[in-house]
Amino acid sequence: MKVRPHQRALALLALVAGACLLPALVPAVLPAQRAALEKIIQRRVLPNGLEVIVVENHGVPLATVEVNVRNGSFTQTPEYAGLAHMYEHMFFRANQQYPESEMYLDRAAQLGAVFNGTTQEETVSYYLTVPADSVRGAIQWLTPALREPLFLESELAVERQVVIGEYDRNESSPFFQLQRQMDMKLYPGNYSRKNVIGDRQVVATTTPEKMRFIQHKYYIPNNSVLIVAGDVKPDSIFAIAARQLGGWARGPDPFVADPIPDIPPLTASDAVVAEAQVNAVTVLLQWQGPSVGKDPKSTYAADVFSDLLNDPRSRFQQRLVDSGLWQGVTVNYYTLNHTGPITISGQTSPEKLRPALAALDSEIKKLDAPTYFDPDELKAVQAHRSVTSAFGREQASAFAHTLGFWWSVASLEYYMGYVDNMAHQTTADLRAYADKYIIGKPRITGVLISPEGRQRIHLTADELKAGGTK
Repeated sequence: MKVRPHQRALALLALVAGACLLPALVPAVLPAQRAALEKIIQRRVLPNGLEVIVVENHGVPLATVEVNVRNGSFTQTPEYAGLAHMYEHMFFRANQQYPESEMYLDRAAQLGAVFNGTTQEETVSYYLTVPADSVRGAIQWLTPALREPLFLESELAVERQVVIGEYDRNESSPFFQLQRQMDMKLYPGNYSRKNVIGDRQVVATTTPEKMRFIQHKYYIPNNSVLIVAGDVKPDSIFAIAARQLGGWARGPDPFVADPIPDIPPLTASDAVVAEAQVNAVTVLLQWQGPSVGKDPKSTYAADVFSDLLNDPRSRFQQRLVDSGLWQGVTVNYYTLNHTGPITISGQTSPEKLRPALAALDSEIKKLDAPTYFDPDELKAVQAHRSVTSAFGREQASAFAHTLGFWWSVASLEYYMGYVDNMAHQTTADLRAYADKYIIGKPRITGVLISPEGRQRIHLTADELKAGGTK
């Protein structure tokens, strides 16, 4: 369900790798993306606070209906670790209109729906793609699950085992073990707010009362958005939404009565060494990055910065990968409203680990040098981001997911200006971002290595802690 930062980074690397020929294609002036978005996106807010966003895309006679709720692991105290995800599972179970879950799923089949849900740090989403003439039925299908879930004990018992099965699969991955240990250090005292899969004991003892607590606190219209993207007409969708969800009772703002606590800043670097039977050595360096609600300007710089360093032609890649020290190195910032992580990940061999880390630290210390970033390469990656963003709008279902994510962690307004703000970033902005969040800042270093490799090079966590200081 959750895309870990290093997975996102690998995906980005694959995209950027295709940008090698871009300089010849860079337009003299990038077209404004906001104007293009305003032509296809319409938004209204119902009197109960529910936002309704409609995207017209008449390419194929399909539509995706998605609801995002600002829930997720960021709302979890340790006593609720994993229950945002558990709630997602119970969403597709019995409700007042369909008192048996088979009835509910049968109705989805009648609609020809492809449906699913996801839980991330700062959003939970539910979506289904249907023939365009079944959009009304799709919204009707989501309505009782949002407003009138039953949380039957018998069904909760089944879903506990399903979620624990997911937990077991995650736990069997050495990357999961490494990332979990790093997250505990990166978010001191707040691990439960980044731990989507949760705590096994909490999941195993979940009660209907805890599900009901989450429902009443977070599953309210003024903490949710309905997105419909595809072969639809906005006025028709707004009318259906008002009829189906206009009576959904508004609730108190959950983040006024119970604000999300700030993540304490790191006071010192730390390190984790995890062992598993792996061939290559995987290295993760992580810093506490910007929060979009507090420092949106740095979030734009962060994405351009990552794109530029991931470009195979960049000085960063040439010094680290082309030199043969690293098999690959990827930079990523994961945008969140509450401390998004900055990650540099890479793979090398046990014997090259020390010189590879030394070379990486040497490059990191130069990231605020006036000549480190090439202005022409900056233009190329900004153009590439513009193209990939426009490409992502071609598929209505994927675009609905994109809008849902950005609405949850920032706002629709943030997304509408995203590409244009990226295009305005300068090399000075990138240096300022690196200086503020990365260079000389406390970090967590993680290494996944085989037991034999670790013993051969006598690697210790204490040795890795020293990295990252000026």
